[in-house]
Amino acid sequence: MTPLQPPRARREPSTRTFHDDVFTDHYEWLRDKESPEVIAHLEAENAYTEAVTDHLKPLADKVFGEIKAHTKETDLSVPVRMGDWWYFTRTVEGEQYAVHVRVPYVAGAERPDPQPGTPLPDEQVLLDGNAEAKGHDFFELSDLAVSHDGTKVAIGLDIAGDEIYDLSVRDAATGAVLDDAVRRIGNGVVWSVDGRHLFYTRRDDAWRANEVWRHEIGTPVGQDALVIREDDEQFSLMIGESRDERWLIVMIGSSTTTEGHLLDLTDPTGELRVVQPRVAGLDYDVEVDGGRILVVHNAARVDFDLAQAPIETPGREHWQPVMTGEDGDRILGVDAFADFVIVSMRHDGLRTLRLLPKGEDAALGEARAIPVEPELHTLALGNNPEYAMGTVQLVLTSWLTPSSVLDYTPDTGELQLLKQREVPGFDQQLYAEERLWVTAEDGARIPVSLVRRRDIEADGSNPGYIYGYGSYEMSFDPYFSVARLSLLDRGVVYAVAHVRGGGELGRRWYDDGKLLAKRNTFTDFVSASRALIDLGWVHPDRLAAEGASAGGLLMGAIVNLAPELYAAVHAGVPFVDALTTILDPSLPLTAGEWEEWGNPIEDPEVYAYMKSYTPYENIRATRYPAILATTSLNDTRVFYVEPAKWVQQLRETVEADPARPIVLKTEMVAGHGGRSGRYDGWRQSAFEYAFLLDRIGATKRVE
Repeated sequence: MTPLQPPRARREPSTRTFHDDVFTDHYEWLRDKESPEVIAHLEAENAYTEAVTDHLKPLADKVFGEIKAHTKETDLSVPVRMGDWWYFTRTVEGEQYAVHVRVPYVAGAERPDPQPGTPLPDEQVLLDGNAEAKGHDFFELSDLAVSHDGTKVAIGLDIAGDEIYDLSVRDAATGAVLDDAVRRIGNGVVWSVDGRHLFYTRRDDAWRANEVWRHEIGTPVGQDALVIREDDEQFSLMIGESRDERWLIVMIGSSTTTEGHLLDLTDPTGELRVVQPRVAGLDYDVEVDGGRILVVHNAARVDFDLAQAPIETPGREHWQPVMTGEDGDRILGVDAFADFVIVSMRHDGLRTLRLLPKGEDAALGEARAIPVEPELHTLALGNNPEYAMGTVQLVLTSWLTPSSVLDYTPDTGELQLLKQREVPGFDQQLYAEERLWVTAEDGARIPVSLVRRRDIEADGSNPGYIYGYGSYEMSFDPYFSVARLSLLDRGVVYAVAHVRGGGELGRRWYDDGKLLAKRNTFTDFVSASRALIDLGWVHPDRLAAEGASAGGLLMGAIVNLAPELYAAVHAGVPFVDALTTILDPSLPLTAGEWEEWGNPIEDPEVYAYMKSYTPYENIRATRYPAILATTSLNDTRVFYVEPAKWVQQLRETVEADPARPIVLKTEMVAGHGGRSGRYDGWRQSAFEYAFLLDRIGATKRVE
């Protein structure tokens, strides 16, 4: 039986004073993760949520069954050659995690054609995720890096969900552990060419990757050498490897400024060399291509250009133009191969690729598009570990096209389909995908992706669902989702609002949704929601909304701005107490966020602006939609305390409506991405969808 009242945390006032503004927060005490009282409160919230949603279990079970039925559970990936081996993964029905395997490469032989569930001769298991996860409630593999000679594999594992990994080095053939001295590192490891050393990152107390270290296999971790440390709290670093495996690439960056360093992996104890010292506002990325570097940069164009320079003189003064784009074309990155270069970019709001052939003396030719269908596609590089390749693997998807792995032959332009994700019971012809353009409050044109069953008409009667994010220049590109079919097959009109703050239409689209323009993100989403209703796609009382992380902030903002538009909202790991977080630089990642939101500590205008939109401070005493907030106790990006406080303040402020409950669900062993394991993830998605479907009256499948 549902409790008469939801859990109510005790009120304990604490004050926050900045720029002569005093804010009293009664629930900040919930931040103490080690407190038995806090844990008891979260468990009481979980019990309340379970009681309130108990009637949804049959629906959640049905949705879970549909996801499972549309999935080929025993399957494998396309084998990819690296050195003397073909590498691929297997999934097995009933098992949560992938099994990573390899078989020998034989010169002149065809790509192996493994069968699901049947090992190949000479197959070696590098890592069985199911065996590794046994006994743990959470399991995440961050790295599986094979040494250049193929004899060793470095594996990074997280069993708590806090994105801190323990590293082990194993014999690739036998699985025997050779070295497990390195613990609590960031993600990303790189081998030296001789296989004697590994490079890895460490985080500081604010969870910022700020150091690169070198470890010699078989030696105590206390003998590891610090390669570089970044002391500016607004900058973090990441490491990678050039495609020819010759260079360690260290990129140090904030959201607006970067600095690249190179280290020759044939001389792992040597010194880093800087590419271009940091200049405020200069954002660039580096790829090594033989005797030159390729640089994607914004020195001359807000949406970036491609340049090249000799590796001996890599500074900005030596950057020679290679490729630019049309207005609004955002160049994202570059990958070098022996005979061609692939440029990743955004064109017309979609992610796509351009190929630059190499001529004599490796001179780069004119860029050419790689034509694909459908129109609303996402085209990206696949898994291409080799530098010298006659073909390149691509991955194509859309809202209605299951992920497809293609081989592209630059010399002929031929595209060969290697594998398309098999989706049992899915008939693509039953559905339609299209793009709408919606006018924002200030006249900007917002792209909105719309997916539906083909027989659904804009007659004003349909249930609807709208998703949004809109921060950090992240784009929500077209992709196929098995879980989404459970919405579509219940007559739901599915929409994604590509609001400002994201990167769909280039860097300017991002700039127009950050700092003192952040409200555009929220009003764009509201405009898109209203358009779905005004155009007749969705009934006025049957619209659900969803967003996660910074998209959870979006959810908190839009229910304050226009609560009447939504019947139900799911806010996943929501950044709803943003001002409190951004005001405390001792919290993880805060200082690095100031370029996204502004620095409210130093700037009273930023403080006032953020306080005008942050969800926790702006809840209204009116009728709100039903709200499901989900979080994870070990999330290091958005602390569980934000939705915990928000839910308390919502219940205290909004008009109570038993038909529109406000509930909080906390995963007690998980991280920012929620549960690990595919079946657990499906269960989580099924529960969240069931909550929304119930509130918009779309529980029955369309026959």
